[in-house]
Amino acid sequence: MDASENIPAELADHVAASFSRQGLMRHLGARITELRRGFCQLCAPFSPDLTQQHGYFHAGVTSSLSDTAGGYAGLSTYTRADSILTVDFSVNLLAPAVGESLIAEATVIRSGRTLTVCRLEAFTLEAGRRVHVATGRQTLIRLADTPDHQV
Repeated sequence: MDASENIPAELADHVAASFSRQGLMRHLGARITELRRGFCQLCAPFSPDLTQQHGYFHAGVTSSLSDTAGGYAGLSTYTRADSILTVDFSVNLLAPAVGESLIAEATVIRSGRTLTVCRLEAFTLEAGRRVHVATGRQTLIRLADTPDHQV
């Protein structure tokens, strides 16, 4: 994970620990490939288990990866004492998601005291070429001084 650009090591560790508790991301084989203040990139390798009936990455995979990237982009703007939850997100699919891997990138548009808004983008790598497959928007709520909760 690249954790450059002004994110304290303890916050990067907090994000990595939170990400490691995500069972769905583990199932998808996803990993954080880049994290900096207000930006997160996730990558999941292609697997037939992640496809829909035409063999493309399922829209649910694209949406979940994008939502999670947004959550950690948002969390990177707060402190290690905080956690975050999605309030709302929407994803527009632009092209079939076919390729060796799926990449979700999220950029914080505005991070406030309570709410954070992110831009979401998803790409596939197909024969070494990035193909833009989805775009979206997300609103997050900061849970100040609240650790991740395990049910």
